[in-house]
Amino acid sequence: MTVSTREFEGLQIPAAGTYELDAAHKRVGFVVKHLMVSKVRGQFAEATATVTVAENPLESSVVASIKTASVETGQTDRDNHLRTGDFFEAEKYPTMEYRSTGVKSHAGAEFVLDGELTIKGITRPVELVVEFEGATTSPYGQHLFGFSAHTEIDREDWGLTYNMALETGGVMIGKKVKIEIEGEAILQQG
Repeated sequence: MTVSTREFEGLQIPAAGTYELDAAHKRVGFVVKHLMVSKVRGQFAEATATVTVAENPLESSVVASIKTASVETGQTDRDNHLRTGDFFEAEKYPTMEYRSTGVKSHAGAEFVLDGELTIKGITRPVELVVEFEGATTSPYGQHLFGFSAHTEIDREDWGLTYNMALETGGVMIGKKVKIEIEGEAILQQG
């Protein structure tokens, strides 16, 4: 019988191994200011991630791929515009990629990852704050853990510069984008 958790600094963390993001239990979302007064929330429906939990948890890593054409904001015209060259240019750049480069720090269940985010062929460093939500064994015998993560980026750093000046001052779309991720990762057997 495989042990699904182990103790690490007062936490019950996942056993070492390779974990895949569960497509049925994930959300890769974002929030951006609209018209300087409200927020638009959206998500990417299609994303994959592999988390390698190392024997030394502080040497763990993650790689993720997000399909740009899967963007959803609840408004078809806006979603179609986001897929164009004004934003993600989904035909030319079908995915965004994230790769962690190390665990920068941790305190309790919060781990800060250094990493690299690639959008439209531009790679820049991104610090991702990951909250470990717990590990368990599902009723189907799968060893898994839950997590949430967040960061904030300036979209213009990745060439996402489309905007429109407002007559009242300011711009239609904020430069700062909050990224919010939640999910479960399942241990791969074999």
